[in-house]
Amino acid sequence: MYFLGLDIGSSSIKAALLDAVSGKAVASAASTDKELPINVPQADWAEQDPESWWKEVQKAVALLKKQQAFAPKDILAIGIAYQMHGLVCVDKNQQPLRPSIIWCDSRAVGVGNKALQHLGEKYALEHLLNAPGNFTASKLRWVKENEPETYAQIDKIMLPGDFIAMRLTGEACTTLSGLSEGIFWDFKEQQLSKPLLDFYGIDESLLSKIVPTFGDQGRVTKAAAELLGIAEGTPVTYRAGDQPNNAFSLNVLQPGEAATTAGTSGVVYAVHDQPAFDAESRVNTFIHVNHTAEATRNGVLMCLNGTGILNSWLKHQVSGASYEDMNARASKAPLGADGLRVYPFGNGVERILANKPFGGSFQHLNFNVHQQEHLLRAGQEGIVYALTYGMDIMRQMGLKIERVRAGKANMFLSPLFRQAFANTANVTIELYNTDGALGAARAAGVGIGYYKEMKDAFNGMECLATIEPDATLSKAYGDVYGHWKGGLQQMLKQG
Repeated sequence: MYFLGLDIGSSSIKAALLDAVSGKAVASAASTDKELPINVPQADWAEQDPESWWKEVQKAVALLKKQQAFAPKDILAIGIAYQMHGLVCVDKNQQPLRPSIIWCDSRAVGVGNKALQHLGEKYALEHLLNAPGNFTASKLRWVKENEPETYAQIDKIMLPGDFIAMRLTGEACTTLSGLSEGIFWDFKEQQLSKPLLDFYGIDESLLSKIVPTFGDQGRVTKAAAELLGIAEGTPVTYRAGDQPNNAFSLNVLQPGEAATTAGTSGVVYAVHDQPAFDAESRVNTFIHVNHTAEATRNGVLMCLNGTGILNSWLKHQVSGASYEDMNARASKAPLGADGLRVYPFGNGVERILANKPFGGSFQHLNFNVHQQEHLLRAGQEGIVYALTYGMDIMRQMGLKIERVRAGKANMFLSPLFRQAFANTANVTIELYNTDGALGAARAAGVGIGYYKEMKDAFNGMECLATIEPDATLSKAYGDVYGHWKGGLQQMLKQG
């Protein structure tokens, strides 16, 4: 018997099959070996077709079956992880009214700034724990202001994972964690934010009903079952945004624990038992998956949009080689890349820079010194320095981050990246044999009650490697990071 995990990413849809008894992955598949298209109608906009995610789910599950044949009733439950902060608008027939405005879309920054001015920083930070920014609520207000005919047809709005759950079950619902990531939730009053909804003119009826993060969230319909080759009535028992789910998949559930990931975007996510916030909202606090009324569990998240996407840009525009070969070439350049600095801020506005339109840049490029290996190394180091800059903000909030867990995937496949991360951020890195889809599958087992205690869901997960900071390397990386950070601060002052 198996649990099925789905990870609805912006680059691809991943699926995993977990053996319920052993806790081992028996199959894993991505819907495509090419990155899913992101439409950019204007600069700093980013959209995807929600129906394309559903089609890719079908492809990913079909690929799973080729790896591990299973009967329809062998799937005990389904868990869903998804790209955060997106907006999907559907009509009364549950059909999308427009493309989804996804996480890296910056069009609603001005909308969020107006809301912050109206609500006041005190309310926003103490009640929402975040500025409204360009999160889901602000994106919905943008639709109301700029596409009133579309807005008038909306029956429900939802996050990307909510949409896939709806395609599976026919029910429109969401979670408290989802509402918090959309900046709809008042942490202080423990209810929807009336002042925010009133200012944006959003009727509460547009929001989907709330279901538990772990538990019965609906049953697979006959139509969906036929498309996927699973049994009608199979329960969906978990959903969470990709970063809370990544933390769950790494067993990061208690205060003081932290997870990181470095895919298209890069994230450090630390669990806290306090309603912490950054005064400039450069990092963000959301409800974590295991939060209860009795035990506060919030996730403090710093996000760097320009992570793997920078490495992908270097691959396609500079190197043309495989990522493995790029890692080898980057290692030929010296630490610090002979003074070349990369600022990886070219994928929309960055929260850690207070949503300022910045753009990516290469600084101190010397045509007589720097070669391809310098560009590749400086790219990886620049990502690490930007992540460390965000971690500095988290530490200023009182979080202690000394050890982080990650899946052995994406940028963490690079030995150079791992070394630079451990020594610049001064953290121990633990790499595990897990990913978002596998984490969602484990969580599905928790949601259906198969695992009596949450710790039992992690049987079969193994630590593959541990990277400790080295005193000599930490000093060397720290010196280079200091120069990088100084350059960033100077550019921020200049606007």
